[in-house]
Amino acid sequence: MPPESPRASPDTSRRAATSPFHDSGTTNGMIMEPEGAAEPEKAAEREKEVPMPDADELVANALAAVRGTDVRQAERQLDHLMVGTGAADGTTAVDAALLRRLVRGLGRLWPRGWQPVDVDRITSRRLDARSAQLVRDAMAVQRREQAEPVPAWWDEQLHELAAEVRWDDDRGVLAGWSARVGLDRADALRAAVDILALVESLPPIAVLRPPPGTTGAATARPAGTGRSGSPMLDRVRALLAKAESTTFPAEAEALTGKAQELIARHSIDEALLAAGSERGDLPGGVRLGTDAPYAGAKALLVQEVAAANRCEAVWSDDLGFATVLGWPADLVAVELLYTSLLVQATAAMLRGRAERRPGAGRRTRVWDESFLNAFALRIGERLRATTEAADRAAAETAGPERLLPVLAARGEAVRERLDTLFPGVTRHRLSVRDAEGWSSGTSAADRASLDVGGGRSPRQVRGRPDPR
Repeated sequence: MPPESPRASPDTSRRAATSPFHDSGTTNGMIMEPEGAAEPEKAAEREKEVPMPDADELVANALAAVRGTDVRQAERQLDHLMVGTGAADGTTAVDAALLRRLVRGLGRLWPRGWQPVDVDRITSRRLDARSAQLVRDAMAVQRREQAEPVPAWWDEQLHELAAEVRWDDDRGVLAGWSARVGLDRADALRAAVDILALVESLPPIAVLRPPPGTTGAATARPAGTGRSGSPMLDRVRALLAKAESTTFPAEAEALTGKAQELIARHSIDEALLAAGSERGDLPGGVRLGTDAPYAGAKALLVQEVAAANRCEAVWSDDLGFATVLGWPADLVAVELLYTSLLVQATAAMLRGRAERRPGAGRRTRVWDESFLNAFALRIGERLRATTEAADRAAAETAGPERLLPVLAARGEAVRERLDTLFPGVTRHRLSVRDAEGWSSGTSAADRASLDVGGGRSPRQVRGRPDPR
């Protein structure tokens, strides 16, 4: 989706149109004399006739120049921001105008699918962490003006980002932020204009949950928060934390496998419970970051974990995230497992680098990417095997005629949601360019085996390396 690119507004500076000569008004006819001989009082009057731009106009001019290609013009407009409006409080007025426009820009993003964590993520990704802090301050100001109803999950996101008002006067927000992050005024103004340009250029994305101030916002159920007080989720978190910290592959295998088994059983319980209620819920969604390096491999891991937990995933490479669609309990599982498996995969990749044969380090990036791709595919196989084993066990207990139609209906609802939100989705072909990395990644995934139900031996993932 192409970003919006508002056109640059024309330069509003004006100069009085005068002739180099004028009539002196003498009785001896028309005497032409240089303009420079005019009385100082008249020159001062002409200066007074040229109005100084107000703060909003200065901000608009600077933003238009930054969006353009003329670097000198952008610097000139930033210099004008430095000077301010010329009034006694001119610089404070500029700061307030920048904040007002940023708050308005954020408010326009919420109905277009963006959530606070999404804006924070992309600001850190495209700009830097210091810029993200100013965005958080602006989100805190915007929350104070936010139309009701505001869902609880919205405030939870703001709380996690520490986006809260810590000042008495909004006019001091920019100055306070620049002091916290160690920027002088010139760099702070430049960063603030860059943030504005980013926020106002973000495209619409899928609306996963009703935003504040809209119908359904107050009753929206949580989707994939991963923060429920469920004892089962607490057990899963504890198991995954141990799997991440251990240096013994066999122990990580047992811990992660048990976590997936608990997750699969919980998903079935939730499905049967929902089937017996009258609620007309729709599948929800979450977005998971897939930042560089190896963004494609991370997106593949999201997809594999999602598929094993009855969810669908779509990768937005340019925006740096993957959107996962599914039912609330399954979304929680995907978040927890993806975060943990990414830690485990990275650790295994670093160990694999150290074990490479001498002289094989010339293509480290290619090796790493092949390793992570193979790891993701192999882990996906094993996650699905665990889920299928749990399904079979539950069907024997509850009866296949009761369980299977419920799971099929929920799967179809997720696919319909996918088609509604992403009608033009395309598939990306996986390219493997390092046979050694592929083999090592598969072996690492085998050592992190999730096969907790059967006694089948691991099988090698087939793949033909790209010779490039």
